[in-house]
Amino acid sequence: MTAALEVAGVGYSFGARRALDGVSFAVEPGSFTALLGPNGAGKSTLFALATRLFDCREGRIAINGHDLKRQPGQALASLGVAFQQPSLDLDLTVLQNLRFASALHGLGGKAAEARIGQALERLELTGRAHDKARILNGGHRRRVEIARALMHGPALLLLDEPTVGLDVPSRRLLIAQVHALCREDNIAVLWATHLIDEIDPDSDQVVLLHKGKVRAQGSVPQVLAGTGADHLDRVFDRLSEALPCAG
Repeated sequence: MTAALEVAGVGYSFGARRALDGVSFAVEPGSFTALLGPNGAGKSTLFALATRLFDCREGRIAINGHDLKRQPGQALASLGVAFQQPSLDLDLTVLQNLRFASALHGLGGKAAEARIGQALERLELTGRAHDKARILNGGHRRRVEIARALMHGPALLLLDEPTVGLDVPSRRLLIAQVHALCREDNIAVLWATHLIDEIDPDSDQVVLLHKGKVRAQGSVPQVLAGTGADHLDRVFDRLSEALPCAG
């Protein structure tokens, strides 16, 4: 099975500061993988490399089997992204935002409308389709941004701290909806977060990133076994130590 995302030996520096150092992991189709780490761990730098905002000069990134450096068009065509910073056009309706995104990907007519309708239903936005983005609350706006990232049928979704600023009910709903996308549509998700309670210990994969290095990876039981902790929150207590890699 081709990995939705393969990161192999990726490194990146800002001058003398090493932001990423030999980062390697894979995200399988249909899986929800939490890129877990405190602020400054290197999560946003990795996202910038995976979306070609930064040039990956050290190591390799492949999306849906396409090398990002050698086949950038094919790789990025398989990728949907919702960055941490809001990017909706607030003066357009939800439907207009999604139609605009579809047009950017070369989709139109019945195919675009079908894809839009499916995304609206998946993210429980059908009743807000004709509302301007400006009047939506934070939770609804984030769901529109994810719906927009789905317009071209990506194999992989990158979601960078998607629950920042949301209240607890909105966070829980968004997490459940994204898990449903993995389960029902076989979409792979890399969910960057520093919040342990966003991880389902029974089904999610975890890549624990700290100071630019992968400290542990695998299922939650594998990460706990590899770090010698009894709960993920205790793993954070040990991040200053040299943790072994699991899996």
